[in-house]
Amino acid sequence: MRKIVLMMSVSLDGYIEGPDHDISWHRVDDEVHRDANDAVRQLGGILSGRVTHELMAGFWTTADAEPEASAPVAEFAAIWRNIPKYVYSRTLQHADWNTTIVRDVVPEEVTALKEQAGGDLGLGGADLAASFLRHGLVDALRLYVHPVLIGRGTPLFPATTATTTPLHLTETEIFGNGVALLRYDVLHE
Repeated sequence: MRKIVLMMSVSLDGYIEGPDHDISWHRVDDEVHRDANDAVRQLGGILSGRVTHELMAGFWTTADAEPEASAPVAEFAAIWRNIPKYVYSRTLQHADWNTTIVRDVVPEEVTALKEQAGGDLGLGGADLAASFLRHGLVDALRLYVHPVLIGRGTPLFPATTATTTPLHLTETEIFGNGVALLRYDVLHE
């Protein structure tokens, strides 16, 4: 069965973005980007909320057409456009780029999606992740911890995810720019 893998960049103090969706503090260089590309390339799909999807679609649909785009950026643009995407939204009416709109997180529907053939499913967005965690649907975490404190913004784990979730560390990697990759399996009890 496929796994749901929460994949996020996070500040050392636990935020995925600053105020107004600011991610300028991300330390994604070519080395980190290539690692993320390799991880996403192996996925069978991406699960995200509307805001995350719209931010991604606003950039990645044409990022490789920019003359200053690095090779990893251009590569990810093609990966993002082609991978199946599932956007959880009650308001979104239409989405392009191989995207299916899903209205609610229904555990039985997510389990059916996990039972389909293909690679694991990457999960992004704090609110959607909180919902998946509440339902016990997250199987693994792949976190890029950036060596920066931003002090405020959107926390990776909102207070609404106050349940204890035991984890098992499966991999660590430190990149040249100080970003640390932490991979955990969720221990479902």
